[in-house]
Amino acid sequence: MGEAPARVGVDTGGTFTDFFCRLPDGGTRRWKTLSTPSDPSAAVMEGLAALFPDLDPAGLEVVHGTTVGTNAFLERKGARMVLVTTRGFEDVLWIGRQDRPRLYDLFAARPAEILPRHRVTGVRERMTWRGEVLEPLSGEEVRRAVRFCRARGARSVAVCLLHAYAGAGHEARLGRALEAAGFPVSLSSRVLPEFREYERLSTTVINAYLGPVVGGYIERLRRRLEGARLLVQLSNGGCRPAAGVGAHAVQTLLSGPAGGVQAAWELGRALGFDRVLTLDMGGTSTDVALCDGGPSLTRDYRLEGYPVAVPLMDIHTVGAGGGSLAWVDAGGLLRVGPESAGADPGPVCYGKGTGITVTDANLFLGRLRPEAFLGGRLALAADRVPPRMAELAARVGLSPREAALGVLRLVDTHMVRALRAVSLERGHDPRGGALVCFGGAAGLHAAALAAELEIRTVILPDRAGVFSARGMAVSDLLFDGSTAFFAAGRGASDIDPGPAVRALAARLAGDIRGTGLDPAAARSEFFVDVRYRGQSYEVTVPLEGDWGAAFAERHRFLYGHDMPGAPLEVTAVRARARIPRGGADFREAVLPRPAAPWHGRRAPVEFEGGPRSALLLDRAALRPGERLSGPALVLDDFTTLLLPPGWGARVLDGGHVLMEREGERHDGDGN
Repeated sequence: MGEAPARVGVDTGGTFTDFFCRLPDGGTRRWKTLSTPSDPSAAVMEGLAALFPDLDPAGLEVVHGTTVGTNAFLERKGARMVLVTTRGFEDVLWIGRQDRPRLYDLFAARPAEILPRHRVTGVRERMTWRGEVLEPLSGEEVRRAVRFCRARGARSVAVCLLHAYAGAGHEARLGRALEAAGFPVSLSSRVLPEFREYERLSTTVINAYLGPVVGGYIERLRRRLEGARLLVQLSNGGCRPAAGVGAHAVQTLLSGPAGGVQAAWELGRALGFDRVLTLDMGGTSTDVALCDGGPSLTRDYRLEGYPVAVPLMDIHTVGAGGGSLAWVDAGGLLRVGPESAGADPGPVCYGKGTGITVTDANLFLGRLRPEAFLGGRLALAADRVPPRMAELAARVGLSPREAALGVLRLVDTHMVRALRAVSLERGHDPRGGALVCFGGAAGLHAAALAAELEIRTVILPDRAGVFSARGMAVSDLLFDGSTAFFAAGRGASDIDPGPAVRALAARLAGDIRGTGLDPAAARSEFFVDVRYRGQSYEVTVPLEGDWGAAFAERHRFLYGHDMPGAPLEVTAVRARARIPRGGADFREAVLPRPAAPWHGRRAPVEFEGGPRSALLLDRAALRPGERLSGPALVLDDFTTLLLPPGWGARVLDGGHVLMEREGERHDGDGN
């Protein structure tokens, strides 16, 4: 493979693990294989061996998006953990805040706990909000905390002391003692050195809960890929070297979807769109996001009710994928998801499953064709689907055709709600943008979703079935940092965040240097959290130019007004350091390939209005500039695009397909 490394993006999902490789000579390879939930690294190694039969890890750079941390949290399989906090604040995790999702529901069930109360201890110490020692931390208190962790059988320890964001001395002292005793430690002053006690504590606890699991998995994979350069995709859209990633486990919660969102935005921008809705529909779930002028980050993410306050891609996830199971509730109504058939046993048509899934419904209606499924490596057992569909239909009093269409309508409804949640419900009109759909199943549903939301343009990227992995292969190295900084003034000119910026820049440079990279290669951006005096929450704006005016403009956009002349308060300084790795080339030439034997044939496909004869098209045989009209199925090894009646499409440079309702045209670039 030569001296330059081949870059491979690896996206582990609940059903499939996807691979996209960019070779040193500019060529590309892709692969998709069933995931191995019991040991995700097995599927990773299987896919790499398929891409490189004479695998030499020394010639690879692998960027891995992993769901190990998320799955461990959802299944409550994180590390046995102890929390050490300031005495009197042991119950913060359970008290939380009063912004409960169902405030008046007396019977609302709390999510399963990740930390029992008996594994929490408080130590006598106290810092003020200015970072001054109010009550010293004694050596005996430190030793008692270590004994407590040993007695509770801790495999990981979270330390979150009051006001540690302002004065980290007591946390650092506890951390040194606990690490000397052999415990992996998450300190809130490292994980999230910001005020707001509940969010800081929750984020630190989750990091400690997942750290040994994520770190252990990545370390095992590093050993299996000895010699390769391994990086881990982060939830902020970038990646970082895998060494020590367990200390940053909370930053991997949206590891897989983030790569796809970043790539979708870059593709949309290259095609002339300033607003993009992303639809990533895989086998287990669907992830959606809005990019209005760029991907959106949030620090207000909640994982089953637990706040996670580190920067994450603002992604909304629903349990609606190709493997989502159809079922009948106690009232006799048809339901779909969120439970999935996963990779094992998988949909009925995979040969082992017994419950009808969205994939089975698409196959039953002729929308999914066995001709090109998974490159012919997985023969679909189409004959198993009709009897199972008939059983499901009989239970709800429908014909099998009606039941299959009902399954698709229901899963589409779930996805439309998710798309509305990230657009209309936040004041953004989706009609002026494009819907970029990717993942194995998105192309089958994109037209129906776009019609429901009155979106005129749908983009199916080249290699859409492994698009998130493609985004990972070219993602930049990103390092985020923040520090509490409290200052007030009549305006921006009265506030000098310079000392905080310099201290944060030095800390971020140390983080970069600790991964073996050169901080001089990084491009840094700085931001401030600003509010009007008396407000409870802040707005983040870039720390450049007249950032006071930028704050007023952003405040007007978010809340409809600003407050000229009102005093300002700054509560935090943030930084992002980016080391570019070479962006994606979305107009690269697609290598020609002979058309499949079935290219140009027709097959019956069921639509709401009845069966239609649809043209079968081999994606590899389509050339830039070619125009298509529905009904048609554009078949690829790893995804299918359904072009319904009344829709047209054209093939763009790079092999992307831009689909529009006939009679409407996108006025952007798109060439």
